[in-house]
Amino acid sequence: MTDPMPAIFFGHGNPMNALHRNAYTEGWADIGESMPRPKAVLCISAHWYLPGTAVTAMAAPRTIHDFGGFPRELYEAEYPAPGSPELAARVHDLLKPIEVELDDKSWGLDHGTWSVLCHAFPQADIPVVQLSIDETKLPEFHYEVGKRLAPLRDEGILVIGSGNIVHNLHTYAWGRHEVEPFDWAVRFEKKAKELLLSGGDAPLINYESLGRDALLAAPTPDHYLPLLYVIALRRKNEMASFPVEGFDGGSISMLTVRVG
Repeated sequence: MTDPMPAIFFGHGNPMNALHRNAYTEGWADIGESMPRPKAVLCISAHWYLPGTAVTAMAAPRTIHDFGGFPRELYEAEYPAPGSPELAARVHDLLKPIEVELDDKSWGLDHGTWSVLCHAFPQADIPVVQLSIDETKLPEFHYEVGKRLAPLRDEGILVIGSGNIVHNLHTYAWGRHEVEPFDWAVRFEKKAKELLLSGGDAPLINYESLGRDALLAAPTPDHYLPLLYVIALRRKNEMASFPVEGFDGGSISMLTVRVG
């Protein structure tokens, strides 16, 4: 029996990472090179956050440039990976009785997905499907959805979450990537890492109970919730590891969490 495919949470950060070669993007490339080639990728991105659950079901998803104020070259970047209507249908079935829309027209691959995958799998030859995050649901719902996706790991599917454990744009030092991170950001990331290493999922699910640091680290849930889909896939005795670490602009954690 082959080992299950790992599950990975990427801290994706600034969209310009799609074009840059730095410690973060080199780390993402190393992950792609060092792991078994997946049959397909299912990504839960912070940037598909809407009132409902949907999965991309088109054969050729478009590259979405869901940001503003960046250089023209970033808007010209494309990640022409194929989609997988078959994987979309499989996700639809796994999540029953949750109502899941099979989206074959409106969405595609947003930058939470393609800005990471363009480094991890630069050939863009692995099918990619996105699963939305239902903004109307509590964290427990998202963790349980992750649990239902567990069979995919044995089917050669790489499940990734793309967001940031710490993501506070109100305090972000725009244009200054090397500034010292805020003390609350460092404390919350440290606490999250301790819980990830100990298997303490309950406090991570109910992260707002961790106090002021958590509220500053995740003032909105969109970038934090993809982590819950990944940790829900961890199996007994599987360790978490952190192949990429660092802070950008003082208030964005670039931590990558690998399970399995």
